[in-house]
Parts: sequence; structure tokens; C-alpha cells
Amino acid sequence: MTAAEAGGWQAEEEEPRGPVGKAFRLSAADSLSLGNALCGFLAVCVLASSAIQALKAGAGFVPDPRYFATAVVLLLIGATCDLFDGLVARRFRASAMGAELDNLADVISFGFAPAFMVVIWGGFTGKLPLTAVIVAAASVLIAGCVRLARFACVKTKSGDFMGLPIPMGAMTVVSIVLLFQPNWFSLAAVLGVAWLMVSRIEYPKPKGQLAAVVLAWIMINVACLTAWAAWPQGGDTLIQVGATMQITLVAAIPLRVLFFKREQRKERKDAARVGD
Repeated sequence: MTAAEAGGWQAEEEEPRGPVGKAFRLSAADSLSLGNALCGFLAVCVLASSAIQALKAGAGFVPDPRYFATAVVLLLIGATCDLFDGLVARRFRASAMGAELDNLADVISFGFAPAFMVVIWGGFTGKLPLTAVIVAAASVLIAGCVRLARFACVKTKSGDFMGLPIPMGAMTVVSIVLLFQPNWFSLAAVLGVAWLMVSRIEYPKPKGQLAAVVLAWIMINVACLTAWAAWPQGGDTLIQVGATMQITLVAAIPLRVLFFKREQRKERKDAARVGD
């Protein structure tokens, strides 16, 4: 490569791309995305604090439900910010880096935070090998990253989500952690959620009334988890119902798609027989 070519290559690489001045102006939607990231970070801090305090006490590590409840409340607040940032961006103004900020925040709150929760939940109880727990937790993080990258590149014809959306995946992992003790069955369920996130199963996108239902569901869960954190004995039933509903919802959609495709294949075979 000649000096002229090298100079031309460097000049081409150093050329600014996009609205550089406007790229550093945060919009209201960006503030919500940053709030989402902050909630994910605080959730990790809360979980780490619970582990550190248990280790300092010198006793066997047992996850404290109050810390888990606080972490989940933070993640649900982050999910609320994630739900509203797109609405605010469409209603008012989106910055040049809004989509990137949204994805980065989602990786923290719905990728790393639930993965870290899985490690705290099952990694130090002695019921499962630490390696197996770390593999399951890493699968949640990696699947979330792949899910977000694919969302940015691949659009479905129906406009729905291809694969389980990462916020819903994170909440399902959290539901498994809250409902079940660490064992091979629950670990397999965590791996199943990771697979759903990178699968080709289409999940409906919340719009209009469905978006309002999703927001109401988040608010109800925040209230139930807050009650659980304050009064663990009285709030157990509420959180068990909410977590069970979350897992049922996520599992029901793939089953509905499976039955729908089976019906379509049956109709095509019947039509082919009639044509013969």
C-alpha cells in the first residue's frame, strides 16, 4: 500500500458519519433508556450485596427473598422504562443514538442482571455444580445479545417479534428463580427460555390495548413484589400466582403456534386430496 493510499484510507475512516452534533443530545426517550440501564445495574448491586453479606457472616449461603424481591422490582421498573421509551420517541423526538442506547440498556437489565440472578440463586447452594449454573446463566446472556442483534437486522412479515422478546425472557427467568428451588429441572427451564429467545417462534408485539394490558401487568407485579419484600409471609401467594402466569403465558404461545401449524398442514393435505 502506498503512502497516498494509506493517507486516503485513513481520511476515509476518520470521516464523521451521521449527525455528529445532534448525536450527543439526549432526548426524553434516551433518559428512559438510561433509567432502564440504571435499574439493571442497581439490581445486580442488590444481589451482589446479599451474597457479600452472607459470606461475611460465615454461614452457608442462602438467598434472601427480600433482596431478590428488591432486584426484581428494579427490573420491572426497568421494563416499564423500556416499554415507554419507544412510545416517547415516536411521540416526541428520537436522538441519533436512541436505538443503540435502548439495546445497550436491555443487555444490562434483561441480559446480564437475570443471568447474575441465576448464578446467585443456584451457584452457591451446593445443590447444583457451579459450572452447570454458570452455563445456564451464560446462555441467558448470550441468547439475549443474539436476540437484540437479530431484532435490529431481521424484520418479520407480520411485524411481530421473532423469538421471545428479551424483557419477557428476563421476567420468565426471574419467575423460574422465584418459584423453584435450584435443581436440574429448573436449570433446564432456564435453558429453555434462552432457546425461546433465539428461536423463530413469533410472539405478538404489544400494540394499543395489548400494550396497556402489558403495562397493567407490570404495575401489578411491581405491587405484588413490593408487598412480598415488605411482608414475605403474606406476599408469597401473590408472587407465586404472578410468576406462574408469566411462565404459562410464555409457554402457551409456542404451543399455540405448534397447533396452528399442524392445522395448516392438515388443511393443505385435505385440499390436496380434494384436488386429486
